[in-house]
Amino acid sequence: MDWSAPTWWWLAAGILVAVELVSGTFYLLMLALGCTAGALLAHAGAATEVQVAAAALCGAGATAIWHYRRASAPRSAPVDRNRDANLDIGEAVTVQEWDDERRTRVQYRGAGWSARLAPGAPVVPGPHEIIAVQGNELILSPNPNPNKTN
Repeated sequence: MDWSAPTWWWLAAGILVAVELVSGTFYLLMLALGCTAGALLAHAGAATEVQVAAAALCGAGATAIWHYRRASAPRSAPVDRNRDANLDIGEAVTVQEWDDERRTRVQYRGAGWSARLAPGAPVVPGPHEIIAVQGNELILSPNPNPNKTN
């Protein structure tokens, strides 16, 4: 059986997509895109050197663009401070008093919770905002806007 150049390019692209599905490495899809460019040029009758150069440029270019795009995207907050991962972040609680270790118990969602004051925050009673959840402990900061309703 004699395989043509486009067949080899499509086979390479298919293998890269299959390996990407197993590994989850999105960059392999960019390289498969380069193989697709090589296959299309092979169908058009381009020389082998042109096919390889186009596949390399397309695959490397797509990989570089994807890498730059991901590197320049804003990073999400750590999960213990990320409102998208924990809907308690940003909610208001009322602190009656703090102990000497900057800890207290607060009522939140109908239950008593252990709470700790955020580092550097002033030790004052009153309205506080949940800025993080670590395990089953709330990390609180004085609420700059006590009239805010969440």
